[in-house]
Amino acid sequence: MLFARRYRFAWAAAVLGLATPTLAQEDATVTGPAFKEGDVITYDKIEALRPYLPEEFWANRDFFFYEGMKLEIGPSHRDYSQAKEFIAATERFKGQARIGPDDSLENYTAGEPFPIDEVDCTGDPQAGTKIIWDFDYRWRGDGTQTHFFYSYWDRGEQLPLYYEGTSKRIQLAHRVEAEYLDKQDGDLFRGEKRKNAFGVEVTAPFDARGIALMTYRYKAADNPQAESKNDDTWVYVPTLRRVRRISTAQRTDAVSGTDFTFDDLFSFSGIVPQYTWQCLGEMEIIAPMNSKVRAYPYTKDHNFGPYGLSYADDNWELRHALKIRFVPKNPDHPYHHKDIYIDKQTLNPLYSFAYDQKEELWKILWHNNRWSEDDRDYYQGWDGVPEPRDLHVVSDIIANIQTGTGNRIEFWDNHGTPLKSKGKVRRYIDVGRLTRGR
Repeated sequence: MLFARRYRFAWAAAVLGLATPTLAQEDATVTGPAFKEGDVITYDKIEALRPYLPEEFWANRDFFFYEGMKLEIGPSHRDYSQAKEFIAATERFKGQARIGPDDSLENYTAGEPFPIDEVDCTGDPQAGTKIIWDFDYRWRGDGTQTHFFYSYWDRGEQLPLYYEGTSKRIQLAHRVEAEYLDKQDGDLFRGEKRKNAFGVEVTAPFDARGIALMTYRYKAADNPQAESKNDDTWVYVPTLRRVRRISTAQRTDAVSGTDFTFDDLFSFSGIVPQYTWQCLGEMEIIAPMNSKVRAYPYTKDHNFGPYGLSYADDNWELRHALKIRFVPKNPDHPYHHKDIYIDKQTLNPLYSFAYDQKEELWKILWHNNRWSEDDRDYYQGWDGVPEPRDLHVVSDIIANIQTGTGNRIEFWDNHGTPLKSKGKVRRYIDVGRLTRGR
């Protein structure tokens, strides 16, 4: 009987283009997990995790699991539902957003464009596109504000290549606070044409100190490719004492010789209509979820494993996940495709797997998170959203399995509380700020 059920599922998966579960995953579905809340998984017990991990991750587990690890099992399927204002906006505008030509988004105002519980992964050919638009507009408060530390690793050795600094992303459109939603269709400033602005300021090492960057992403980025507007990015280079404009094509280039691209942040930070999307299935996944770690900027000496690329000394939780795949429409893109596992409730990225043009696994990306409601001192509410209820990404790790190299970006104090006034917002997002006072 079990064999027959497996055969029927495999046949259906092949027809529908869904991800086929392994025998270990199928058996776990029948028997349930071999761990419970409060368990500590050491290296000799990692087999218990296998049914709830992506196969690509398990096959490369030596990067991430190690002797001496102490992985704590947290609550399964904990409620991380978003701020009530975001949920209210999702309900208010439900049914209005739609997928347009070329995977574009039309008639969107605020909240989740497509309520995730109503997206049919198996029966709707647009499900993958709907999920990625929900991901693109997932709840992140005002955006991000953080100190960051970017390190580069080669077969377990931390190399001198690193960056420290601060960054901030500000949501300029599609906001859920009543003062903007009711009067300005969700725009922070009346008539706003940008979706968000993202700034970076580098403070170390010495030879990079003073580099500053500003990126605008436009509402028109949601349009079909022929009508889309790419990002504008400016960078101040201290050695040149001037601002340079960065080509949009450089978003898919490696950052300063590392393994990351700008579009790899949070597993995907690109422009949605530049890719085709497919939903590959829904499953239970265990992943780092609500971190108990306080690394940079709180401390620099936390153990991230012998490769420097592991969250195995932290809290992991069982979650409902959606698996989607993108294929670039640009034939010159470095990836053939990328598979992304997304938490179904929060729409945060859990894992992603990038394949090169030979369709061989190239990079593994995964992430850690921090829940705003467990520590309001670092993530405060504001007028219009008194309870943030935000599970915020606070670290990205990428492992290049073809070379043994990788990167870790830490930003454990990341939060989405807005700046205190619109005047401060205007000053921060002004490109002229990059050179002012230098």
